[in-house]
Amino acid sequence: MMQRKGSKWSQQRVTDCRQRGVGACDVSHHNFFGQSGERGHGRARTGRSSTTLRRVTRGGGRCREHRRAGAALPATVDGSVDVQVTNERAAAPAPGRRRQRGRRRLSVDERREELIAAALGLFSTRPPDEVSIDDVAAAAGASRALVYHYFGGKQELYVAALRSAAAQLTDLLEPPAEGRPVERLRVSLSRYFDFVESHASGYGALLRGGPADRTGEVGEIVNGIRNLLLDRILLALDAPEPGPVLRVTLRSWMACVETAAMDWLEHRDMDRKELERLLVDQIVVLLRTAGRHDARIAELFDRLTEEELS
Repeated sequence: MMQRKGSKWSQQRVTDCRQRGVGACDVSHHNFFGQSGERGHGRARTGRSSTTLRRVTRGGGRCREHRRAGAALPATVDGSVDVQVTNERAAAPAPGRRRQRGRRRLSVDERREELIAAALGLFSTRPPDEVSIDDVAAAAGASRALVYHYFGGKQELYVAALRSAAAQLTDLLEPPAEGRPVERLRVSLSRYFDFVESHASGYGALLRGGPADRTGEVGEIVNGIRNLLLDRILLALDAPEPGPVLRVTLRSWMACVETAAMDWLEHRDMDRKELERLLVDQIVVLLRTAGRHDARIAELFDRLTEEELS
């Protein structure tokens, strides 16, 4: 056993450990506390299992491990105590950490949805170019490597987030089968704003991928959802296959609805139901104006007016 010469304190501590039955004590753990700059591993071999010796001040009388076990602390010559803690116990995670790991253990689909939800929240408030994989990982409480495990990169994650938002909106916009045309349009518009209000992050991300990016998968997703919205409006109004004038009119109204929804999310200074009524009145006025340029739209407007007044 190598010992530092001239260290009476260390030699006395080794003798004290042997008297207490610790076994072949390594002097290095005494040097850790007794001499500056000499760190030891604090290991001792007892013949059963290796232990870690911890030196604590005697102020409280017992350390945490001994208080739990109800054991007395063996005193040393300098008023400190050495606490023996098995390696297995020292290496075990804290109970709170174990619970946290259990709470975070999700299935593959759940973990993927969690990452997508975190990405939607970021993409809805910042341009995609300003969002990094590290940002998504931090928002989801996951590692960077885990995000790359589920998604090849940021573009793939962005596309998955947009698809998720589009799928949610599609399910909500199925128009009711009964009711007058304008009433069905009111119901569909109300469902649209339900999505806007409860899925603001998904809605924001969906629109941010719109007019500025109409190429590739992102453009396909955004154009696809807008084409679907156009079909839903035509179905709600019992309108014929649209010609150029009706198509432009309805797409103009859709842009108006999107802009109004984003403005409402930002300011919230207008009652939502009032905003919905305003938008329905706007499409009626737009159809009336478009009827001056297309006889079929004029017929549609007259029919809608008659059914609404009956």
